[in-house]
Amino acid sequence: MNQKTKQNDATFDAAAKANQAHLASNIKQHYDYIVCGAGTAGSVVAARLAENPDVQVLLLEAGADDDSPLVQDPNLWPYTLGTDLDWGFRCTPNPHLDGRAIDYSMGKVLGGGSSINVSTWSRGHQADWNHFAEVANNASWRYDSVLALYKSVIEAYSGQDAGEYRGRQGKVPVRNAVNPAPFAHQFLVGAQACGLRQFSDPNGEMMESDGGCAFVDETVVGDSRCSIFQSYVRPLMGRSNLTVLTGALVKRIIFQDRVASKVVFSHRGEQLSVGASVEIVLSMGAINTPKILMLSGIGDGDELSRFNIPLVQHLPGVGKDLHDHVSFGCVWENGDDRPPQIPRSQVASFWKSRADLDSPNFYSYAIQSPIITPENASNFKPSPDCWSMVVGMRPQSRGSVSLASGQPSDAPQVNANYLAEPQDLADLIEGLNMVRAIGNSSALKDFRGGEVAPGALSDGKLKQFLRNGLTTFWHPCGTARMGTDDGAVVDGTLLVHGVSRLRIADSSVMPRVTTGNTMAPCVVIGEIASELMTHRRH
Repeated sequence: MNQKTKQNDATFDAAAKANQAHLASNIKQHYDYIVCGAGTAGSVVAARLAENPDVQVLLLEAGADDDSPLVQDPNLWPYTLGTDLDWGFRCTPNPHLDGRAIDYSMGKVLGGGSSINVSTWSRGHQADWNHFAEVANNASWRYDSVLALYKSVIEAYSGQDAGEYRGRQGKVPVRNAVNPAPFAHQFLVGAQACGLRQFSDPNGEMMESDGGCAFVDETVVGDSRCSIFQSYVRPLMGRSNLTVLTGALVKRIIFQDRVASKVVFSHRGEQLSVGASVEIVLSMGAINTPKILMLSGIGDGDELSRFNIPLVQHLPGVGKDLHDHVSFGCVWENGDDRPPQIPRSQVASFWKSRADLDSPNFYSYAIQSPIITPENASNFKPSPDCWSMVVGMRPQSRGSVSLASGQPSDAPQVNANYLAEPQDLADLIEGLNMVRAIGNSSALKDFRGGEVAPGALSDGKLKQFLRNGLTTFWHPCGTARMGTDDGAVVDGTLLVHGVSRLRIADSSVMPRVTTGNTMAPCVVIGEIASELMTHRRH
C-alpha cells in the first residue's frame, strides 16, 4: 500500500467514524430494515440493503469495533479466544466425553467470526449445496447457482490464474497462500503418498471430488486480515442511510399479530425499542439466533412456558440440530533443524472415511504449535517446540441450544452432545489413522522429531484419546435450519415459518455443516438473503 492510499484510507476512516458517531447519537424510531448481528452474513445483508440510498438500514452489533491488533494480524487469531472479542460460551458437561465441558468461542466484534478466525476461504462442497437446495426445495441453493454467485459478485481473486472457478470482480479479496513454507510443499507430497490427489485450486474441482489436498485460499491483504465487515460494510460507513451501532445487545423481537415489528436492545445504558417497516434479520450465529427467537416467543411451546414467555409461534426445531466440525490435534516434535514455520495453515487435505458419503467428512490443517486439550496434554506432555495436524470431522451427532432463563443477559445452555452417535467414534478413528499417516510420511521426516500424540495406541486407548481430545472447530450450525419438515425453522427463502417479516441469515440455517471452514458459505447465505429481500432473486 503506497503513502497516498494510506492517506486516503485515513481520511475516509475519519469521515466515516464522524458520520457513524452522528448517526449513533440520533437513533431513529423506525428504519426500513434492522439487521441484528454484524458478523459474516449480517455484514453482507446490511451492506447489500444499504446500497440503495433510499433505504434506511440499522445494523446492530453487541461487540466492539474491529480496530484491535489481534483482529488485524491473522497470525494472532489464537489470542482472540477468551478475550472481549469472544462470546466465550461454555457447553454443558458431555457424558460421552467423560463429563468434559467444551469452550465454544464465537466472534463478538464487527465482522464476527471473520474477524477472529484463521482467515481460510473454503467454499463448501458441491454435495453440500445440492443438499441445501433439496431440503429447502429452492434451486437458489444449488451448487451451480452458488458457484456463479461466488464468481460474479463475491470473490475478488488476486492470483495469477483466475481459472474457470475464480471470480475477479467481487468484494472479498481472496488469494492463494503466499510464499508457502517448505513444510507446506512437503505436506502435499505426504498427502499424495497417502492417496490424496493434489489440486491447484482448493475451491475448484476439489470441491466436486471425493477429496484431495491443496494450498489454501485466504482473505488476507498484504499481512492484514480482511474481514467480511471490512469487505462489505466499511466502504459504506460514510453513508447517511446505514447506521452501525456497536455495544448494542439485542434482547428480543416484538410481534404485532405475528408480524415482526420492533427490536428491543440495550445501547449505552439505555433500553431502546426500534421499529422496522420492511423486515428484521437475525444474523447472530448458531447460538444467539435461537436464543433470541426463544426469548421472542418462537420455539417449543412447552420449553417457553417454563420461563413464562408468551408463545408467538410453536416451532420445536428452534435450538435443535446443533452440530459442528468436531476437532482434535495430533502432535509431533519439531525436527532438529527445520521447524515448520506455519503460524497459520497454508495447506489443507480433505477425505472420506466411508465410501458411501457424498462428500469428504474430514479435513486437516497443519499449524506450528501443540494443539492439544489439557486432558491429553497431562498424559502426553508436549513441549512448546511442537507442530500439529488439526483435524475436523462432520459428525452425525446433534446437540441443542436452550434457554437457561428468561433473562436476555444470561447465556443459553449449549449441549454440544459430541459422540452421541456411535458412528462418529468409528469415523474418528479412521480419520485419525489418515492424519497420522500424513504426519508420519517420509516427506515430512526433516521437519519431524518424535510423534508426541497419540502415537501407536490400542483401540481402547485411541478411543480414550479422542474422548479426552475432542473439541470444537468453531463452526456451529443447524439451530434454525432451513427446510419444509416439522423440525425446520426457516423456509428456502430464509423466512421464519409461521410469522411475517422475520428472516434469518447465518450458519444456524445450514441443514448440515459445509465441507471446510464456514466463512465463505456464510457470505453466500448473506448474498442470497439480500437478493431475496431486494427481489434480485425470486
